[in-house]
Amino acid sequence: MKTLIIFDHPYTAAAGNNVPHHRSFLAALLQATLTKLEQAGDTIDLIDLHADNFDPVMSATDLTTWRKGQPLNAQVADYQQRLLAADRIIFMFPVWWEVMPAMTKGFLDKVYAKGQCYDPKSMQTKLVKQPRIEIITTMSTPNWAYRLLFGAPLAKMLFRGTFIKTRLWHFKWHNFAQVEKKTLAQRQAILRDFTI
Repeated sequence: MKTLIIFDHPYTAAAGNNVPHHRSFLAALLQATLTKLEQAGDTIDLIDLHADNFDPVMSATDLTTWRKGQPLNAQVADYQQRLLAADRIIFMFPVWWEVMPAMTKGFLDKVYAKGQCYDPKSMQTKLVKQPRIEIITTMSTPNWAYRLLFGAPLAKMLFRGTFIKTRLWHFKWHNFAQVEKKTLAQRQAILRDFTI
């Protein structure tokens, strides 16, 4: 299986090495996920948005190009080809203010674009492999509060507002809440036991 991972964290994928003031549990989850996917024999393609210096901002020029159904630049065109080739797509990002960071939102806006990745009239995806889409997130908000008080806006935005809308049906969300309050042993157990 060809798995494409879109990783969004300012410290980049290198932040899984437990270096003080430059570490991220999300990056540690990435390392654990890469190891398990490699052991399963997957072909892995990693897009590290911050390491790639991806620009999430849609400028006026970008929007004009987007409306014409053309890739915005060579980087976006490359990302689009990698999306189209994937059997499974994994988005990994922290949840900030109850939704995804700007890089992930910009990736969806600029890369998963009309005319390139879906038909603007039918809203039918062009990802003909019907890839499995998995979301791996970390957040400070307790799970119960995120779902009951805030209404799980991320699930609505991604699952209903993006993937189902363009007829991508296979979606799963793995969320790790309040990791900063867990003990080292609990975090190590999550990394050991998590399977994609």
